[in-house]
Amino acid sequence: MSTRNAALGAFTAFTLAAAVLAGAAVTASAQNNTVGGALIGGTAGALIGGAVTGNAGGVAAGALIGGTTGAIIGNQQDQRRAYYFWGNNGRCYLRQTNGNVVKVSRGYCG
Repeated sequence: MSTRNAALGAFTAFTLAAAVLAGAAVTASAQNNTVGGALIGGTAGALIGGAVTGNAGGVAAGALIGGTTGAIIGNQQDQRRAYYFWGNNGRCYLRQTNGNVVKVSRGYCG
């Protein structure tokens, strides 16, 4: 009987983790990638840290490590997109590292 209860508890924890991550992803989509990465990374890190250690210290450490890692990855994503911008004429442009500005497909500006 205890094995069944443990399996049910694990399934419940997994379902709750998926719901929390989905909620964080929806919230983060309206924000920049740095904040979104920190939210999703922190949530995932807290869940993993709590599951591995089974105590509050693991949750806190996981949230800190996951949030920091997510923010770093999100910030790198922000920098990559920073070179694309919309012009006043409704077209998408790329600012190259040498300073030149060239017209590109609208898909790059999002």
